[in-house]
Amino acid sequence: MSDTLVKPSLTIKRRFKAAPAKVYAAWTDPEKVKLWMGPGPVKVLRTEGDARTGGRFRWVMLAPNGEEHDVSGVYREVVPNEKLVFSWAWKSTPERESMVTLTFKGDGDGTLFTLMHEQFFDEAARDSHNGGWTGAMEKLETYLNAA
Repeated sequence: MSDTLVKPSLTIKRRFKAAPAKVYAAWTDPEKVKLWMGPGPVKVLRTEGDARTGGRFRWVMLAPNGEEHDVSGVYREVVPNEKLVFSWAWKSTPERESMVTLTFKGDGDGTLFTLMHEQFFDEAARDSHNGGWTGAMEKLETYLNAA
């Protein structure tokens, strides 16, 4: 019976006033990731990324309370300017690996963007990520509008 247990997931959809290539680059260029990743006052300390199938990324963020949040994963599918699929695991809980799928679809002068994060350990992890991703999307929108 546990085989049919569905792990929590979340989906966030946004429309950005930027071309798919620009939104995609914001996710795959480590220098651009530093400019927006993380919710609210969270700052990015270090980024690494190799956006190709089998390549890895690592983002280290600093919360206002001084706590470091270190996340990394492996790119499972890379379709430039269209789709990214990658694993997601925090250094503090590496056994709780989840999956993120991003799609970038042209829409006139903008991009219809979908983030789907699946296979969360539990609902608390999903809810915490929902807040984090929502805050990060606000910063991404500000970055794209200014860039």
